[in-house]
Amino acid sequence: MNTEKEIRTFHISTYGCQMNLADSSTLAAAMTARGFRRVSDEKRADLIILNTCSVRDKAEQRVLGRLGELAGIKRKNPDLRLAVVGCMAQRLGDGLLKQAPQVDYVLGTDRVFDLPDVIARANGSRRVMTALGRNDIDTIAPAPETPYSGFVTISRGCDNYCTYCIVPFVRGKERAHSADFIIDSMKRLADRGVVEVTLLGQNVNSYRCRGTDFPDLLMRAAGESGVRRLRFMTSHPIDLSTKLVDVMARCPAIMPHIHLPLQSGADRVLKNMGREYTIEHYLKTVEYIRSRLDYVSLTTDLIVGFPGETESEYEATLEAVRTIRYDSAFMFRYSVRPGTAAADYDDDVTEDEKIRRLKKLIALQQEISFACNRREVGRVRHSLVEGTSRRDRDYLRARTEGNKTVLIPAGDLHEGDIVRVKITSADAFTLHGEVEGTCQ
Repeated sequence: MNTEKEIRTFHISTYGCQMNLADSSTLAAAMTARGFRRVSDEKRADLIILNTCSVRDKAEQRVLGRLGELAGIKRKNPDLRLAVVGCMAQRLGDGLLKQAPQVDYVLGTDRVFDLPDVIARANGSRRVMTALGRNDIDTIAPAPETPYSGFVTISRGCDNYCTYCIVPFVRGKERAHSADFIIDSMKRLADRGVVEVTLLGQNVNSYRCRGTDFPDLLMRAAGESGVRRLRFMTSHPIDLSTKLVDVMARCPAIMPHIHLPLQSGADRVLKNMGREYTIEHYLKTVEYIRSRLDYVSLTTDLIVGFPGETESEYEATLEAVRTIRYDSAFMFRYSVRPGTAAADYDDDVTEDEKIRRLKKLIALQQEISFACNRREVGRVRHSLVEGTSRRDRDYLRARTEGNKTVLIPAGDLHEGDIVRVKITSADAFTLHGEVEGTCQ
């Protein structure tokens, strides 16, 4: 006789990138469609879902720490069920149950959306499911992230195999959604009131499906979807074409922000990372972007302390940052990811040295970010209101075309409004402004 309490409510916590956020929204929609109710308070949940990241060891340690806390909660409430899904579940599989036996379900990246079936024990589902190679990806319909914004995944997986990166191993080979499916998904989001959509892929630039490349897809999205503001990420420098930049220059609905990971400013390190471009190629790409777009916000990813990185190669990264002058950057010290090619390299940069290099890089980028933000003062930016400021309830948080956060007086504005904001002051992280009117 089955005495397990029936699952009626669920709570999702998401770790990692926008792809995981998109997957969480879609999973929540799938769960809701099957009669489960999402709750914001995990204390009211019959099922707690952790959607996980494996890009860095720190991300996995955060999940393991959380699972330790949940083990104590589950001892007091044995009916509570726990699910770990996504990249960490994919990487560890059955091994996760050895580290965290309190977990009930482990679903990898291609099996996340099977969770309702797993709960119902339908269609031959099992407690641990990590098989890659799902081909019916056009059945995975996106759901809004908020009432006014959403993510639409245009492809899943990655074929680049950078030597430090675990993504191809936990998300599989690249598979593209059809262009018609993507456009129809965007139309449905627009019909629900969504005004801004971000197109997602591990490398959006490599998108190709039935003769449609990524610039073609962007043109269709700008002209057919009904979405007022379009964004995309992440771009790989080897595939970012002049055609894409030209499309951005022609289509005002495409926001002038490009996230273009550099990773290192030294050619030998880039080669060892498997990045397939040189610093010269990267700089020429940036030069073309800035020659064609009147305004653009450039952001990047940077890694210091990669195996074999010398002091002069680290200095080359600093020099690249000084030359390019990014609006902001995600900066990390190298950490070994088991299963990647770089895991076999001699990790010969000490942890103390990695920390020193990272601190110096962060300080440099903050100086540049502050200077970039100060140049915004006096300009008017069309900004999407996202919610109340976390620090002051009298102010709202909005997002400019260049993906910068701007704080504005609350007034009578609401989430999802697009307003003209005159920038009045700035620091390295945030703009401040006054609303001059709404955008029709």
